[in-house]
Amino acid sequence: MSNEILFIGGFLLFIVLILALDLGLFSKTEKVVSLKQAGIMSFVMVLLALGFYFLLLLEGQELHGIDSYAKLEHIVKAHQHQITLIPGNFEESLRIYKQNLGIEFLTGYVIEYALSVDNIFVIVLIFSAFAVPEKYYHRVLFWGILGAIIMRFIFIFAGAALISKFAWILYVFGAFLIFTGIRMFLSKEEDDKIDPENHKVVKFASRFFAIHPRYEGKKFFFKVNGKTLLTPLFLVLLIVEFTDLIFAVDSIPAIFAVTKDAYIVFFSNIFAIMGLRSMFFLLVNIIHKFHYLKTGLAVLLTFIGIKMLAHDYLKFWGFTTEHSLLVILFILTASIVASLVFPKKKTHHH
Repeated sequence: MSNEILFIGGFLLFIVLILALDLGLFSKTEKVVSLKQAGIMSFVMVLLALGFYFLLLLEGQELHGIDSYAKLEHIVKAHQHQITLIPGNFEESLRIYKQNLGIEFLTGYVIEYALSVDNIFVIVLIFSAFAVPEKYYHRVLFWGILGAIIMRFIFIFAGAALISKFAWILYVFGAFLIFTGIRMFLSKEEDDKIDPENHKVVKFASRFFAIHPRYEGKKFFFKVNGKTLLTPLFLVLLIVEFTDLIFAVDSIPAIFAVTKDAYIVFFSNIFAIMGLRSMFFLLVNIIHKFHYLKTGLAVLLTFIGIKMLAHDYLKFWGFTTEHSLLVILFILTASIVASLVFPKKKTHHH
């Protein structure tokens, strides 16, 4: 248990350092995050994720304190890793385990990072609907992502506890992902539109708190005659958090289709979320060009749902985590290429 505490404690400290670095770099100045800054930060975040992948390849046994073949066998069985160990050969079995752990992390990271793009679509709509000044985007995203990390931590470990007690819940997750994928595939552009005045979060907040009618710089709260009011910027933050809560319901079960190890689910989720903010600034002005990406994500969710329902059959046929990663990359690449090859026709308004 001490190894697990050290590993997860070190990772949480790493998250704090990254967020502190981000806060120090950007939040002192209320300037629009440039494309260059976003590009550098996105590149750094992807490099860090790849660095963590190699850490798992080298020291993955430290995650659960594996020091014997018996412990390795127990961990593989407990987390249902799709690998075959070599009896009597601890070193080779451990190498197979660590390689699989790395692939599970990488696959989960790609899934979460891809689904984050859909999150970006919605955040762009939220900022646009509430006419948020561009220089405050980063502030909202920073605190939004901090809240998302806390929510994901609770969701993931609660989900893992449920799965360990009720194995059948994976089939519920699978069916839900297929339903979500089909619904996303059939949804129209009009369905994504946001009405600021009638949004559920705005109505809920208005019932319990006084709302200030306009932005007051980067402030989330504003005092008028001694009374603290919520600014529209705080309402936007609440909506971003609520949106991430909805996305978490899709993305977390999707990664449990790849691995049952809650730590790997958490690590892959957090790396993708920390990269979301920089990816937002990188894609905000060109995201409309990838109009087939939503279709690709719908196919991706449906595929993962089917994989969860047909898990035993796929295992029997020799379908591994590497195969899942290849299918996922193919779906995403095909949707991006299709968007560029068949650009969306411009609509003319009269």
